[in-house]
Amino acid sequence: MLRFKAVEEAFKKKPLKVEAPSRLTSDYYGKYVFNESAMSKYLSKDTLKSLKNAIEKGVQLSRNVADEIAAGMKMWAMELGATHYTHWFQPLTGGTAEKHDSFIEYEGAPGGNIIEEFTGKLLIQAESDASSFPNGGIRSTFEARGYTAWDPSSPAFVLGNTLCIPTIFISYSGESLDYKAPLLKSIAALNKAATDVCNYFDNKVKHVFTYLGWEQEYFLIDEGLFATRPDLLLTGRTLMGHESAKNQQLEDHYFGAIPSRVAAYMEDLEYEGYKFGIPLKTCHNEVAPNQFEIAPIYSEANLAVDQNLLLMSIMKKVARRHGFRVLLHEKPFQGINGSGKHCNWSIGTDTGVGLFTPGKNTKENLQFITFIINALMAVYKHNGLLKASISSATNAHRLGAHEAPPAIISAFLGSQISAILDKIENNNGEEIVMGDKNALKLGIGHLPEVMIDNTDRNRTSPFAFTGNRFEFRATGSSANCSPCLIALNTAMADQLTQFKKEVDAKIAKGKAKDKAIFEVLKSYIKICRPIHFDGNGYSEEWKKEAAKRGLDCETSVPKIFNNYLKKESIEMFTRMGVLNERELLARNEVKWEMYTKKIQIESRVLGDLAMNHIIPVATKYQGTLIDNVYKLSQALPDKAAMLSKENIDLIEQIAAHINTIKVKVEAMTAARKKANIIENEEEKANAYHDNVLPYFSQIREAIDHLELIVDNEMWTLPKYRELLFIR
Repeated sequence: MLRFKAVEEAFKKKPLKVEAPSRLTSDYYGKYVFNESAMSKYLSKDTLKSLKNAIEKGVQLSRNVADEIAAGMKMWAMELGATHYTHWFQPLTGGTAEKHDSFIEYEGAPGGNIIEEFTGKLLIQAESDASSFPNGGIRSTFEARGYTAWDPSSPAFVLGNTLCIPTIFISYSGESLDYKAPLLKSIAALNKAATDVCNYFDNKVKHVFTYLGWEQEYFLIDEGLFATRPDLLLTGRTLMGHESAKNQQLEDHYFGAIPSRVAAYMEDLEYEGYKFGIPLKTCHNEVAPNQFEIAPIYSEANLAVDQNLLLMSIMKKVARRHGFRVLLHEKPFQGINGSGKHCNWSIGTDTGVGLFTPGKNTKENLQFITFIINALMAVYKHNGLLKASISSATNAHRLGAHEAPPAIISAFLGSQISAILDKIENNNGEEIVMGDKNALKLGIGHLPEVMIDNTDRNRTSPFAFTGNRFEFRATGSSANCSPCLIALNTAMADQLTQFKKEVDAKIAKGKAKDKAIFEVLKSYIKICRPIHFDGNGYSEEWKKEAAKRGLDCETSVPKIFNNYLKKESIEMFTRMGVLNERELLARNEVKWEMYTKKIQIESRVLGDLAMNHIIPVATKYQGTLIDNVYKLSQALPDKAAMLSKENIDLIEQIAAHINTIKVKVEAMTAARKKANIIENEEEKANAYHDNVLPYFSQIREAIDHLELIVDNEMWTLPKYRELLFIR
């Protein structure tokens, strides 16, 4: 049987020997990235200066300069073995896309000699078929033209034999068809709004940067075992499978010794990541068996998103080398923790000040509190939108499952920040003092003091302040980080713009600047208090309390998506110049369609496995038991009833579970067919959520009962104990 052969082969596998490219990481870090070091070598000083001005100041590049950049980029890439180039973009599928073209062109007349050529025109712009990517009706089959356009702020890189150029993706009529274009617009909007507010405190600030530090969780499964699970292969998760007797209840995997095959994989992955300039810093075992995490040092947000998407691709390639498959699904296994991608979001000035970092004096602390309170206001006003930005068919299995943040957005601040906000709300402007880190006395003489941070951690909070940043913990492991950043950046930009208007209005009436700021902040603390929650987000009491506070408590993913189309959301995105109403409508069409298709695929796979794998195996075992009962009745007629009772009970149980599976699969198929004739994407998604999805757990329950009954030697699908504990 394939299952046992796969198990046997998995046990035989040894760690792959991995060698570092060099003793020092700095020797090969960024080798395949057209970074400033490479630019300095392949571009003239004037060209490099023009490129920096384009990146830092938004100065448009001339065609001549673009030609020089393209020539230098081509020379650098070819020396690394590149023969092709591609515009690397992020369509609304959630992944990346690329079309490879070689550098060759005819030197003269067609049919003559060829030369390697790459011009500024090819660098800056390319055409793609916009109708074949999700577009929400913006492009139809006979309106296929779309464009990709170079993003100079994210460096090009060489992957294999291809020069990859990060780009945006837009329609022929200019609408965004990707995640990068609105992300860049949201970053620009936040830069302007935050810089204006920073100038209250320091007029030397000319630019505010958005930073992201992501934490990527994932599972590793042996490749042979993966190949024998059609549900994993086609959906990324197990649609059936009884819990292992041992899973994560002993809490012995988290931060434990890394299995040797996995350690070799992690080492190899780090080397590959460093070559592409991805500053990977941390790797460890996560809570669930065979679950792991990797995280970099934080970077500028646009670059960090690109690096995460690139790393997810590299993870899969390196895993194949080590005989693994990477699972990025948010909930590949029932009964154990799923995987997230915590997004650590912060903003900082070009003068080196972190705007979510406590200051050293009253002025700096007033600035710090200003940005903290405005962040809370932004999250309060748009908590439903933020939930929509991380919602998906896959992430729905993880959120609120006592392993991840609940499906209610709230903000954790910790006791010290909370006390300061209370103080501001209840007094008339005493000096804001942030306490230093306190020393924790351990009472063990030879150990040094442990310094306690200004905030604790709250793993049940979806949006937690963690000392100098906010950690948005609700993002799914398979997701592009851009949607949540687009929502966060835009909401924050809009809120800071409103804050400045209110403060300026008070100043215009004769109020001192600091007093005007203080008064507005004081009013904000009262308004946004419902979003502030430092308690247990998993509790039933919190769900009731959140509803009383007016927070969005919806759990149906298709309905959650409607937050994008609320009047206040459309007005905010339009006002900040990030997305217009047509783009928002189109994106929601894509979200509903994607949700439907994912549930549809899972339904088909579940039905197929139930009818063509599970029932035949269960029926075969049932036949064995019936045969045994018959033989007992022939051999020992006077004791047959007593000896056969246990088998008869099993036969009846199997018959009941088989019948349940058949009935539920037929009902699920009928519900799916009924939903498929609905033309409206929103209504279809709701029909799949309400009428198709509920059958999954009912069918699974019957199958999982059969797994415990049927002879282990007959069961064709690898069980959880094999998938999760063979390393």
